[in-house]
Amino acid sequence: MNAKGVVAAGHPGTVEAAAEMLRAGGNAFDAAIAAFFMACVVEPVLASLGGGGFMLARDSSGVARVFDFFTQTPGTRRASSDLDFYPIVVDFGSAQQEFHVGLGACAVPGCVRGMFDIHRQLGRLPMRELVQPAVLAAGTGITLNAFQAYIFTLVYPIYMTPSAKPLFASGELEDHIAIEGETLRFENLADTMEMLAIEGDDLFYRGEIAQRAARMCTTGGGHLTRQDFESYRVELREPLCIRYRNANLLFNPPPSAGGSLIGFGLRLLEESDVGHLEADGYACLRLLTEVMLQTSFARIVCMEAEGAEGDENISRRLLSDPFLNFYRTRILNHHRSFRGTTQVSVIDGEGNVATMTISNGEGCGTIIPGSGVMLNNMLGEEDVNPTGFHLWQPDQRMSSMMAPTIAMLPNGRIIATGSGGSSRIRTALLQLLINLIDYDMDLIAAVHDPRIHIEDEVLNIEGGIDPAVVARLTAEFQHHRVFDDLNLFFGGAHTVVRDSNAQLLGEGDPRRGGVSQIVA
Repeated sequence: MNAKGVVAAGHPGTVEAAAEMLRAGGNAFDAAIAAFFMACVVEPVLASLGGGGFMLARDSSGVARVFDFFTQTPGTRRASSDLDFYPIVVDFGSAQQEFHVGLGACAVPGCVRGMFDIHRQLGRLPMRELVQPAVLAAGTGITLNAFQAYIFTLVYPIYMTPSAKPLFASGELEDHIAIEGETLRFENLADTMEMLAIEGDDLFYRGEIAQRAARMCTTGGGHLTRQDFESYRVELREPLCIRYRNANLLFNPPPSAGGSLIGFGLRLLEESDVGHLEADGYACLRLLTEVMLQTSFARIVCMEAEGAEGDENISRRLLSDPFLNFYRTRILNHHRSFRGTTQVSVIDGEGNVATMTISNGEGCGTIIPGSGVMLNNMLGEEDVNPTGFHLWQPDQRMSSMMAPTIAMLPNGRIIATGSGGSSRIRTALLQLLINLIDYDMDLIAAVHDPRIHIEDEVLNIEGGIDPAVVARLTAEFQHHRVFDDLNLFFGGAHTVVRDSNAQLLGEGDPRRGGVSQIVA
């Protein structure tokens, strides 16, 4: 008997919600929607109704499209002196990253409209059925697991504000964020999701929730207005298609940057013989460091030439042959130059594919009154504001590093993946795709294989690589960090595969609490 589908995501509850829809006769898109709502309950730092994201959908007939429900810049920009906007530092142990939060960091959220648009176009089961697992979990309570508790410790200043503390504070330790094993209940969020399923997405964008959010921002130092919510639209886009080796790859297209940058890195590697180098050996990793460096530098060059909006001109320039040839030469000569997100990947038994990356940034720190929903802090995320804070153009879809990805091999194998991890998304997926395409690793090995990431001239090396190789690399890079083990800093590429014989496989990335399930 053929399986009904396979799911990989960042929490057992997220996976089970998707699996429940597959067992009920839903398709991959129903499963992904149910997974999103459940992620908002069980992965509350990483997913929220107040965030944004993307779904790359490929139906069983082979038609592919991208639902862009990422955040939009507000229609008007308040003076920076009037904003609630402040920094926090997240400490990953061997690395730190600064984020900015507050109501002045909120962009227009797209997740709710995204889920309803996906449902209207591709869904099969009623929306009330899709939200039910999340409604039940939010109302009865969820037990905080080790990974989600750890995430809370990283961003605790955001979730211990006066607005958020009643939801996320520990019931056992005074003035402490919730700890592993504690039960969190989100009754207001349960009510919100249940009412959305009944009344539709206009409740969020034209109704009482929009009114409360706009009022909160107007009085509390944010940009968002009623008009921002009312005018939000999901953008339906053609995927960015790239050929690499013998695989056809589909990525998230502009105005987001992640897919173009991964494509650029793969195209740089095309003329190398990376598959014949020892996986995780010095030669392989040294080549990858140069590809990552040149990709980062190329992005800056393109933005300076074309503008800072991450638009189609930047993608076109990045993937043009003259530009690629110039950077291939730089790599061959070894010339040196200069986020909270979660992933859901589903393939159903009919061959429908859904890969969805969603993010709330880290959250702004304030709950929309009576809703249980924390808005995003995308205007405070450096990787989506590369030209600087408070310089964004009004009423524009924001760029993102998020890159839900589908790879199709000539033997009929289909891979659906994506990752969280802010600026590390593109390097995590680049390495995963090389493992699967160039090295033909099995799925578990490809996901678990240790990664590297280089940015701002700092080489980050994950635990598990041969110490002799690490020594050679660190000798060449004055600025480096070596992690003891696999670490969430290097992304979370939850991945599913449909093999040439229609067998379904899945693997959640252990760096971000990932799990998978084949649904019989």
